[in-house]
Amino acid sequence: MSDADAVPKHRDISRQLLAEILAGKYQATDRLPSEAQLVKRFGVSRPTAARALRDLQDEGLIERRAGSGTYLREQAKPASLRQLGLLVPERGTTEIFEQICGELSSLARAHDYALLFGGAALAPGEADASREHARAVCDRFVEQRVAGVFFAPFETVADREEVNRDLTERLRGAGIPLVLLDRDVVGFPRRSSFDLVSIDNFAGGFLIAEHLLKLGCKRPVFLARPGSAPTIDARIAGMREALDRVGRAWAREWVLLGDPEKPGWVRARIADGSCDAVVCANDLTAAQLLRTLEGLHVRVPRDLRVAGFDDVPYAALLTPALTTMHQPCRDLAVTAFRALAERMADPALPTRTLMLAPRLVVRESCGAYLPGGG
Repeated sequence: MSDADAVPKHRDISRQLLAEILAGKYQATDRLPSEAQLVKRFGVSRPTAARALRDLQDEGLIERRAGSGTYLREQAKPASLRQLGLLVPERGTTEIFEQICGELSSLARAHDYALLFGGAALAPGEADASREHARAVCDRFVEQRVAGVFFAPFETVADREEVNRDLTERLRGAGIPLVLLDRDVVGFPRRSSFDLVSIDNFAGGFLIAEHLLKLGCKRPVFLARPGSAPTIDARIAGMREALDRVGRAWAREWVLLGDPEKPGWVRARIADGSCDAVVCANDLTAAQLLRTLEGLHVRVPRDLRVAGFDDVPYAALLTPALTTMHQPCRDLAVTAFRALAERMADPALPTRTLMLAPRLVVRESCGAYLPGGG
């Protein structure tokens, strides 16, 4: 971020005081730091400290009592202090976000916050509109001065890093704390300077590949659609580690990027006998592959073993039922909510990566229940 885009110091101070008020550090009978104390704490001039207090006074949050000091006004917290933003531009592309967003909404209500939604499903051909919608939502969060934002970065748009960086910088420039959901705004294994809450995708990829290898698979491949999120790269890296540990040299052609709903492509790349197991980037990809394989008369798991990732509600209802990695959506939401509360209370916290452990769910599609299947 350039110097021109830096947050004014008085606003930075007022935002930190707001975060402390939200965290319950000050009560109506408690005196807030004086101008002199703010000068010493933040290393600023007295006019800057006075401007920060004036910002809070203009919002009706504090009152200055002559000869006494500055106090929090009773029952005078502006509505913006009890508002959080939720920005999930591609919410409709995976069912785990429906569950996570629902849990975050419940947590917000339980903690007396209003959760402002700013997500939309990404329809075919509407990528540009979705970008503009996300920017408009971001600007609305800034105008309403929400206390913090949960953000699941774009995954499928071609210039996703540029778009995601633009959105995060808009929020950071306004001094609004944010926590990233599920994935980072930069590619794996790089990390941005924002808190991230996700599952351990590397461990997930390792565990599901290890499981297939123990079942006797010799030629597993990984299937994803082009332009997938950085989380997919982490899952591929985990799978590669599992293969390395049993002495299987990793080959680039073991990662297949394509459309599982195209029978011609699936016949040429997957159903041609070149592989004996497919680890799919997510359960939706796995469900689409299962349907295509059925049309090609490929028997799963007898002819080909298939596994997914996410454990969405319909995974157990597929034919055959899908082996997959379970994402603990409620735990992810609780962890993200706590992370944002802590970030609002202390903006100076170091950047954190909070990863939850995935869990392998074994069902019929991997062949574990075949005679001699392992």
